[in-house]
Amino acid sequence: MRIALFGRTPKATNLPYLEVVLEKLVEEGVDFAVYHTMAGACDEIKAEEFPEMHFSTFADEEELENFDPHFLISLGGDGTILDATVLIQNKDIPILGINMGRLGFLANVAKSNIETSLDALFSGRFQLDFRSLLQIRTSCNRVVKPNFALNEITIARKETTSMITVHTYLNGAYLNSYWADGLIVSTPTGSTGYSLSCGGPIIMPNSENFVLTPIAPHNLTMRPFVISDNNTLRLRVESRENEFLTSLDSRIHSFDTTTELFIQKADFRIALVQTELQDFPSTLRNKLSWGLDYRN
Repeated sequence: MRIALFGRTPKATNLPYLEVVLEKLVEEGVDFAVYHTMAGACDEIKAEEFPEMHFSTFADEEELENFDPHFLISLGGDGTILDATVLIQNKDIPILGINMGRLGFLANVAKSNIETSLDALFSGRFQLDFRSLLQIRTSCNRVVKPNFALNEITIARKETTSMITVHTYLNGAYLNSYWADGLIVSTPTGSTGYSLSCGGPIIMPNSENFVLTPIAPHNLTMRPFVISDNNTLRLRVESRENEFLTSLDSRIHSFDTTTELFIQKADFRIALVQTELQDFPSTLRNKLSWGLDYRN
């Protein structure tokens, strides 16, 4: 088995958990490669604990593809998994997310469950949870790379405190003009992210829907709107400034207001590894503290 380890430079408090992961990989005799930002920490652990440990490194999608891993283990929070999707793209490499960040909807393996989850991975006791993505293209033929988002694509104002107007068309038919600070187009995966913070609904991961969630709309009757993911959206922005911002997950681009955006479902999906310790309802209960009584 070949496994890629991905993450940002680990904090000192997370080094013991990285050591647990490395110990399991060495114990199982796994061939693994480490993202370059983690190589220094892995070298230190190797020198102190596992002098027999050998690993290679990778720094971009090409080097990852050359290593050809069967799985990628993401060490960090949900943002780390979003970064990992940029490397994986359409390569069909499943992701196991170990939460070393904060909330952890995507990276939902707790630190206390690392060994159990890795044992499940190595023994094949897991399922793959496939998540849809959004992709974007522009009327000006400007190529956005990468042009997809796992959580959401957000249209927002730039260099102004005034609201913008987002004229929205659904399969060519006029839907609405959102007079607001912006508009979020979210996948089911992203429904627990920015969209939720703006009042959007939580959607089960495989619901085959998107959500249109306005950001601070002026007209209070403009509520979040759920649509089928087989639709194509066309967005045109009016603003007092000549430009507006578009973010694909955490990647921000600036466009001229003469540019129209076209958003639809991407032609590939991202696979998340789900062991018996993980399921979406329990993640919601744990992360959102559902069912807990704090009155006493």
